[in-house]
Amino acid sequence: MEQVAPSPSPIQAKRRRFSMYQRDSMLGYFLVAPVVICLSILVIYPFFFAIWISFTDRMIGQGGNFIGLGNYRYLFNWIDFQATVRNTIVLVVSLQSMKLVLGLSIAMLLNQEIRGRQLWRSLILIPWAMPAFVAFITWKLLFYPQGGAFNFILLQTGLAETHVGFLSSKALAMPSVITASFWRGFPFWVISFLAALQNVPQELYEASAIDGAGPWQRFRHVTVPSIRHVVLVVVLLSTIWTTNSFEAVWLMTQGGPSNATMTFPVLAYFGLQNLRIAEAASVSVSMLPIFGFLAFIVAKLLQED
Repeated sequence: MEQVAPSPSPIQAKRRRFSMYQRDSMLGYFLVAPVVICLSILVIYPFFFAIWISFTDRMIGQGGNFIGLGNYRYLFNWIDFQATVRNTIVLVVSLQSMKLVLGLSIAMLLNQEIRGRQLWRSLILIPWAMPAFVAFITWKLLFYPQGGAFNFILLQTGLAETHVGFLSSKALAMPSVITASFWRGFPFWVISFLAALQNVPQELYEASAIDGAGPWQRFRHVTVPSIRHVVLVVVLLSTIWTTNSFEAVWLMTQGGPSNATMTFPVLAYFGLQNLRIAEAASVSVSMLPIFGFLAFIVAKLLQED
């Protein structure tokens, strides 16, 4: 007569399940370990090391001593840093406003059934795909007083009687940098908004049209609430990228003239050039509370219905 194997006891079954759970956990830790190690070496350690350096008087080649908030007290009383804060606010607010309005407008246009829509969607990516170095050097050449395309047009049309120094004028340097930065950055907004618009159910537009809502009412009560989360994330990411942008200012004006276009990354770079690594670190770290506050506000808004 065939014997039936005894079923495992509850304790044995529990031990077996726990052993399988341990094996799965060890496999998970093993797979995640390389990523954690890379992040620790390349991101986490430099991040906290920069914060520590900002509380010292360290220079390149010297150990440095702990001075507490000495670097930050110096920064907030430094005229160049005050100009940097003002310039960064002007740059970020101007660019984000322009990108939001024009980016959303172009995205809504490309979301319509227009002729050659796929071609226009492809062409809109050219500024974003172009290397930053090439893009901003090209814009610098366009703004040149001698031989620049914009000066040539102004002189030929009679709008200017002499060459205009776009990048050497305190009044025109920042608008010039904003123009070039907008040209290169707005495709990201357009594509992001276009992807969000394509996910808005057409039934909502049809229902609102039946209820008598006009184009503005449909935009306000259907489009904006439907893409609100995408707008918030894009604004946050673009604000961080714009604040940390180095190529536009450095390649076109190097922070001049007379600090008219000085921004945080360029000021930190000048600190490194002068071997004052602690000062450069404090300039960079001083932006962290702003980014943390923006991230907190966006996270709170994303949680709202």
